[in-house]
Amino acid sequence: MTNPYATSIVQPPTTALESAPPSSPRKVAAWAMWDWGTQPFNTVITTFVFSVYLTSQAFGDTNYTSTALAISTALAGLLVAVLAPVLGQNADRSGTTVRNLRVQTWVLAALSASLFFVKPEPGFLVLGLVLLGVGSIISEIAGVNYNATIEQVASPSNVGKVSGFGWGMGYLGGIIVLLVIFFAFIQPDVGLFGVTGEDGLDIRVSMLVCGLWTLLFTIPTFAILRDRAPNGRPRVGFLASYRELFGTIRTLWNTSRQTAWFLLASALFRDGLAGVFAFGAVIAAGTFGFSAGDVIIFGAVANIVAGVSTMLFGLLDDKLGPRTVILFALAGLSITGVAIFMLYDRGATVFWICGLIMSALVGPAQSASRSFLARLIPEGKSGEIFGLYATTGRVVSFLSPAFFGLAIGIGAAVTGRENTQYWGILGIVVILLAGFVAMLFVKEHHQHSTMA
Repeated sequence: MTNPYATSIVQPPTTALESAPPSSPRKVAAWAMWDWGTQPFNTVITTFVFSVYLTSQAFGDTNYTSTALAISTALAGLLVAVLAPVLGQNADRSGTTVRNLRVQTWVLAALSASLFFVKPEPGFLVLGLVLLGVGSIISEIAGVNYNATIEQVASPSNVGKVSGFGWGMGYLGGIIVLLVIFFAFIQPDVGLFGVTGEDGLDIRVSMLVCGLWTLLFTIPTFAILRDRAPNGRPRVGFLASYRELFGTIRTLWNTSRQTAWFLLASALFRDGLAGVFAFGAVIAAGTFGFSAGDVIIFGAVANIVAGVSTMLFGLLDDKLGPRTVILFALAGLSITGVAIFMLYDRGATVFWICGLIMSALVGPAQSASRSFLARLIPEGKSGEIFGLYATTGRVVSFLSPAFFGLAIGIGAAVTGRENTQYWGILGIVVILLAGFVAMLFVKEHHQHSTMA
């Protein structure tokens, strides 16, 4: 049997993007609708609305519910790290990437809608955590398959623009659905269809809207995406899949070490980017005095800025290279984070200005990271490599929360103040700078050895 990991190749393998047929703007727009349609799970459910609802006093002591949420989120992340590359590998083998994505998207829509049944009572906390955790796993695995389909709508010359457009559509879609449910159900005393806040009905009905949004707006994506032919490698069992995955990692290290370093560097800076969003609202409220309404308004503006800037930076990605975009964004984020720390006592205006600058830079770094890797993946390995990409990110996902908390503790020890939350931004900056330094040692994508 031919060894699929043999390195004695006369001609470098064709990349997935190079083998893709030309696409059209209509197909790119339809592909990007998946980002638009599934973003409510990230924006509404895990960031601004349902997670806040689940950690409220209605479900128990705040420390208890917050700790329970953190544990369930960590367990979900661990499962993603374990499953993502193997499931991606098996999708490559069977040629069922799109079919898997479709089923996972429908399941995500159902899970989002099922959060309606989580009533604001302590007895429903476990149900909420389980549904949220399973939804996080499905969302991440679906994201691996979605990233793998970029080869169907992009080419080496425009993958930056396509990736940026898709990521930007996600930001815009997420914030639009957030505004819809906020003004239709959450903010009014009596919302549409007579919905009120009694028994958490405003939040619960919003979950139905999220599920329906995902189901409807992803239809264009599945109308244009098609499963590709299997990659020619025979299907194997679960444990054998891991043996072959380790073979892929060894071969990657031996034949394209620069790409391996990129996976490590991107894991660092992507965790820093996640920290910006995870703790941005916390700092806005705890340090700069934003009310809950102020946070949602800021979140709306920030996501619009992020969406537009990500689309625009996608054009620079194709012209200057994704590495340049990533380094510029990380440098700008680090400088702005330090500015927030130094000017924390100047009031909400500082956070509005600096926070929007950071919002404008997070998306471009995320999008350029995806396009960087997409340019390198050989034909028939998109699912496996993007799964590995997800795994490396999950392995270090504890860093931003840990450094955020550590920096707050250091601030309390140094200043003796009760509220040193603003020191937490320095912890996030440390992770961003670590990713920046690591990326300095990674060459631009066209200087990498071709993956075997």
